[in-house]
Amino acid sequence: MWVVRHGATEWSKNGRHTSTTDLPLLPEGEDGARALRQRLAEVEFAEVWASPRQRARTTAALAGFGEPEVVDDLQEWDYGDYEGLTRAQVHEEHDPTWAVWTHGCPGGESPRDVAARLDRVVERARAARGPVLAFAHGHSLRVLAVRWLDLPVAEGRHFHLDTTTVSILGTDRGLREVRRWNA
Repeated sequence: MWVVRHGATEWSKNGRHTSTTDLPLLPEGEDGARALRQRLAEVEFAEVWASPRQRARTTAALAGFGEPEVVDDLQEWDYGDYEGLTRAQVHEEHDPTWAVWTHGCPGGESPRDVAARLDRVVERARAARGPVLAFAHGHSLRVLAVRWLDLPVAEGRHFHLDTTTVSILGTDRGLREVRRWNA
């Protein structure tokens, strides 16, 4: 399974939590998405998926995959009351101990909710008849990676992911592994 984090948006650039707010890519995000075209053209994907958010679908289109299948389970973690806030703002205004990985989001999703969604994506990818390519978001793809490895959601904190990067999840002798991350 190949996964791509969408191109840069205004909020991803300044660290604001972005789930349901449907922001467009910045020009630099569009350029980054176009730069993926050559790297991804070398693989014949059995299926191409994208989150329903325009930043993921636009990244897919600019990377050469104009009509990916929209998969709702790939959408970003629902940050609820923390939508649009930075981690520092959440710490200052709400809870100095907060971490999305362990606390979830009031008015949004818990780690268990997000794990259930991404577990469905993992199972669907494993059932595909060839390589799958998915365009999605930072936190959701980090959860996807740890669920691929059968790890708890909290371990996603160890998998930093930049915009317009390619990562590959695979298997070796029946064991799931990370083959490439944040490349």
